[in-house]
Amino acid sequence: MANHKGSEGVVKIGTDTIAEVKDWSLDETADTTEDTTMGDSARTRKSTLTSASGSVNCFWDETDTAGQVAMTAGAEVALKLYPEGATTGDTLYSVTAIITSVSRSATFDGMVEASFGFESNGAVVASVVS
Repeated sequence: MANHKGSEGVVKIGTDTIAEVKDWSLDETADTTEDTTMGDSARTRKSTLTSASGSVNCFWDETDTAGQVAMTAGAEVALKLYPEGATTGDTLYSVTAIITSVSRSATFDGMVEASFGFESNGAVVASVVS
């Protein structure tokens, strides 16, 4: 069984790597509708629509114009999430994402950080880097 270190991960917008990524998350969900009928002894359901949401958290880098600067609230981006790196054979999750939130924070004894929330605009596609 294979496992991976989080430090192997990469996040891109199109072909541009987002700078200073600390972590990312991708949550996929499916809506359901009930199709229970008279005579059934338990509730039954069917899957309907899927969606996804997540976040990308970074150390803030104002010079990352194709990455962090491009992720403004309301922007639609071609997001690519690589959990194990971006070399041939590695897993890749692609999604057209709408940036729903941007947050920046700083503390006197820490780094300036930025957090970007997103929701999918279409399906998440799992594939392998070729």
